[in-house]
Amino acid sequence: MEFDFNDPVYVNQRQLVIGEMLSRTARLNPDTEALVFEDRRYTYREFDARTDRLANGLASLGVGKQGKVAELLFNCSEIIDAYFAVCKLGAVNVPLNFRLKGPEVLYQITDSETQVIIFGEEFTPVIEEIRGELEGVQYICVGANVPEFAMPYEDVILKGEERPPGVPVHDDDPAFIMYTSGTTGKPKGAVLTHKNQMMNVLNCTIELLKVAPGFGGDRVQYVAPLFHEAALAFALVCLSQAATLCVMKFFIPEAVAAQIQDEKITATLLIPVMTTLLVNTVDLSKYDTSTLRYYVTGAAILPTETRKQINEAFPGAMLFDVFGQTEMSPVTTMLKPDDAKRKTASVGAPVNNVEVRVVDDNDEDVPVGEIGEIVYRGPTVMKEYYRKPEATAETLRNGWFHSGDLVRQDEEGFVYVVDRKKDMIISGGENVYAAEVEDALYENPKILEAAVIGSFDETWGEIVMAVVVPKEGESLTEQEVIDWCGDRVAGYKKPRRVEFMDALPRNAAMKVLKFELREQFGKSVRYE
Repeated sequence: MEFDFNDPVYVNQRQLVIGEMLSRTARLNPDTEALVFEDRRYTYREFDARTDRLANGLASLGVGKQGKVAELLFNCSEIIDAYFAVCKLGAVNVPLNFRLKGPEVLYQITDSETQVIIFGEEFTPVIEEIRGELEGVQYICVGANVPEFAMPYEDVILKGEERPPGVPVHDDDPAFIMYTSGTTGKPKGAVLTHKNQMMNVLNCTIELLKVAPGFGGDRVQYVAPLFHEAALAFALVCLSQAATLCVMKFFIPEAVAAQIQDEKITATLLIPVMTTLLVNTVDLSKYDTSTLRYYVTGAAILPTETRKQINEAFPGAMLFDVFGQTEMSPVTTMLKPDDAKRKTASVGAPVNNVEVRVVDDNDEDVPVGEIGEIVYRGPTVMKEYYRKPEATAETLRNGWFHSGDLVRQDEEGFVYVVDRKKDMIISGGENVYAAEVEDALYENPKILEAAVIGSFDETWGEIVMAVVVPKEGESLTEQEVIDWCGDRVAGYKKPRRVEFMDALPRNAAMKVLKFELREQFGKSVRYE
């Protein structure tokens, strides 16, 4: 019998595609536990079969190659089902930030040309609010209380055949449209291909294997929001190594510690603000966390003081600090445990297959040790911003992805983040980098969280302003904060004004919304 080289199974097995990665892991590790969520536990065989059925169920609704399926869900097993099912169809996932309001959801659904929305029952009011403005969209609801306009999620799975969907998928096909976190203006949809995501898996695996065994057999805690590229990417790394994902719906510090103990968690991904809350609000001595071997952090800059707290709280865990951004799929640099001892303020060296330069405003390389914008090149660079050719061209200038991050690089190639270009403060002609001042604030034992912005001033143009969240039971005065920084940073960098809040405004990726702080405090009547 003549072999058909166009057979979808053959095509997919020769490509770096996400759905085939899961199927291959399932064939090699069928009885290994793949996914734990609340009272549900799936082996790799069961998980792979479930995603096949969902893929075929979605195909019966008319979802084909390049079709868009949006997910509006809290962390759950279903969101991971959906990601793989959509990838197996050659369709495109559109993960939605679960904190978005109706108009913001409407914008992303419309902008992405979504045709099916999978949403949790908790989000029925949001969908109800915008449904009248959407045409040709079909709705699938996860949960017991399914509105009349939607199909029950489990029914779609039951109707699908338990077989591979038989769609040829190529690794340059789009797999995700990941909307940027929207800390400024309307978010843009970064189109990430199968190859982008799978090369990030390869890069991270290579870096981890340099200092530690793979994640095969590990039990990995998932509480970071899975609509976010950092959490999604780490999930793909772990699933490629036949690890068990233990998913938590919400971040509750005490519950995080309890799950580490009860599920014998060996690896966790916690973004810096989660770590800050965990180590400062939970008595970790009450829990057995001795199984934890890997502590991965990323998605925001890890303050030096928080790094020390992690090492003290989890002495048996190796700390991996990763840096990058959505458009890079996302990891670009990694600080590994041994390097952290001598490069405490660094975010590490570039990972495998990511080329890095540090450039000035003319795209010329700056000397070693000087501050410039970090730019990237390699197979993890996004394909484009969806339907935004001008923004794509502006960001992918001269063949390099321009990150907007200001950094310096030492003689060994280690990267030190100074600030976001947009967060830099210019006071009296001097450049002040907010991250440097924030690092000093985090050293204060009375401060839980801090953010630094520029506040308008007629004389200096801008002055440095700190927004501070004290730890519970602690009190601080404006002058105390100013004096604390005055002992640690140059006089022109120390805050001239301090405001106190109960909590910093954050998006669902837990990034501080500095534009909201600027709107609230940046033009005080004190300085107008």
